[in-house]
Amino acid sequence: MRSDRLSMATTCKDAIKLFEQESGQSAAEAENIRLCPISQQQPCIVKLDTSLGTLKKCKHLRLSTNAIEKMGNFAGMDNLQILSIGRNQIKKLEGLEPIAETLEQLWMSYNKLTVLTGIEKLVNLQVLYLSNNLIEKWSEVERLAALPKLRDLLLTGNPLAQKANEDGNWRVEVLKRLPNLKTLDGELIGDDEREEARNS
Repeated sequence: MRSDRLSMATTCKDAIKLFEQESGQSAAEAENIRLCPISQQQPCIVKLDTSLGTLKKCKHLRLSTNAIEKMGNFAGMDNLQILSIGRNQIKKLEGLEPIAETLEQLWMSYNKLTVLTGIEKLVNLQVLYLSNNLIEKWSEVERLAALPKLRDLLLTGNPLAQKANEDGNWRVEVLKRLPNLKTLDGELIGDDEREEARNS
């Protein structure tokens, strides 16, 4: 079954060609690239490959709405600031080292993440969208304290958020662990919430 999926899938190389045909741009020169073959009635991308490394000037790579299971092969993407890879099948963060210094925003909602091991490598990350994953433990949220520039976090739709909302004040619990956040789940954090987090 798996080999069938791969043989039916669109490769990154082919998706890049589709992007060039549709946009009329050279992928090697483009700063904003969307690789979503399904929007052109082609099979999804299942696997990321080394052809991503040809996207030298890309600042925003959109890979959402595919069937990608593993992250990786970002070597050569020296200017990548925003990675949109929501609505895939990703279970863990890996292969991020080549983009760890440049990445400022990671959009990963609607995946299958249960753990955030490896997130601490993204030292310049400011925006992290992780809604509708499978995160259940506070220890995973606590990993985000290692990100000095993180300001905007989206965690709604995870089992942890649902449970914490039932048990008490979800936002205050997150703020206790991540006091530097400016926005949580799409809403600015208020002074009263900060005060409550400090005192509880």
